[in-house]
Amino acid sequence: MTGATARSTMTALRLPLAVWAVTRIVLLLCVFKVVVVPGPDVTSDISVIYQGWYEVLKTGTYPLDDVTWQYPPGAALAVLSPGLLPFLDYPSAFFLLACAADAVVFGLLLHAGRRPGRTLRGAWLWVAGVPLLGPTAYARYDLMVTAVAAAALLAGLRRPGVLGALAAFGALLKVWPALLLAGTPRGRATLRSWSSGAAVGVALLLVFSAWMPGGFAFLTFQRDRGTEVESLGSLVFHVARHFGWEGQVLLNYGSVEFLGPYVPLVSTASMALTAAVFGWLLLWRIRAREFTTTTPADAAFTAVLLFTLTSRVISPQYMIWLVGLAAVCLAYRSSRMRRPAHLVLAATAVTQFEFPVWFSHVVDSDPLGLALLVLRNGLLVWASVAACRVLWFQTVTEPRLRATVPAPSREAAQPTRDKSLLGS
Repeated sequence: MTGATARSTMTALRLPLAVWAVTRIVLLLCVFKVVVVPGPDVTSDISVIYQGWYEVLKTGTYPLDDVTWQYPPGAALAVLSPGLLPFLDYPSAFFLLACAADAVVFGLLLHAGRRPGRTLRGAWLWVAGVPLLGPTAYARYDLMVTAVAAAALLAGLRRPGVLGALAAFGALLKVWPALLLAGTPRGRATLRSWSSGAAVGVALLLVFSAWMPGGFAFLTFQRDRGTEVESLGSLVFHVARHFGWEGQVLLNYGSVEFLGPYVPLVSTASMALTAAVFGWLLLWRIRAREFTTTTPADAAFTAVLLFTLTSRVISPQYMIWLVGLAAVCLAYRSSRMRRPAHLVLAATAVTQFEFPVWFSHVVDSDPLGLALLVLRNGLLVWASVAACRVLWFQTVTEPRLRATVPAPSREAAQPTRDKSLLGS
């Protein structure tokens, strides 16, 4: 690299670095309560719930009697991680580690954006997306999981085995990174990534099972959840409350959920939609004819977006997953996921007003709360449809159209070539 090129590169990086630093200082001021954000205190989950789990995990067992523990066994690593900074109290250590995970994702996107065929658009999306979610971004461990997922996708193009191993590790932190393997190219790449993922996943499960009892209690707690008030299905009950529906909104299994008539029916419908999404992804993978360099990231983003949308729970921190995967997509210059990525960015901005700023309006199902939910979930629906269309067209429709256009024969092409050689 020449001196001029190096100076040009540093100049291009200064602005995103500066914006990242300023916005993250603001986020830290929010979680340390120097700046107070209206609405519920989002940091209480760290100081009460996470720290409570931390104390239980230190005794050598998972929180077997706590129904709010709804995470796979690897989540214990994230909850125990503040112990790496024993000179700080638990919440302070957690917030700084969340900021460190944020910096890791940003660094990976900056590094990827400087390579041939890449762009810094992904880094910019990440710079903007995390603060748009507000202090919630640093008050949950989802940033740590997203860092693992981003590393997996960015490394997976050249090292499928690394993609599989990191996807398995991420899945044991919070399940959804298993979907990173949805778009691996057929053949050797899929064999290596899926086999390494299976091997690492089984090995880690054995380690966690031997480490502490109760690693699979989360399966029962997840099964018994209802319809959370921010989910797509919850809109049925937000509207129904204005027409005499007699259900309730209560804190249940660690989240604010609807309880009452027809709630099990809507929850079942949500799970049916999730099954339908899985069927569509399976059909897409069977029908796909061409896997490009962007397909693994595009497919992972689409899959996680669809499963998030159809979930019985759409917690605010889930937006961090989508912002991270969208940023990885946009790190590729040839990616066509710009519109879905920007829609996710808009949905993330709305989410901060839905929670925590005006969460009381959401719980009351008043016009403001209903409008926020319709807007946020509507943007996610739009993003999901747009992402599915892009993925299908680029890997199924477009290759099929190219295959149906007959290539010019050598005899037909020869006169043109001869004429061009002879001139006019």
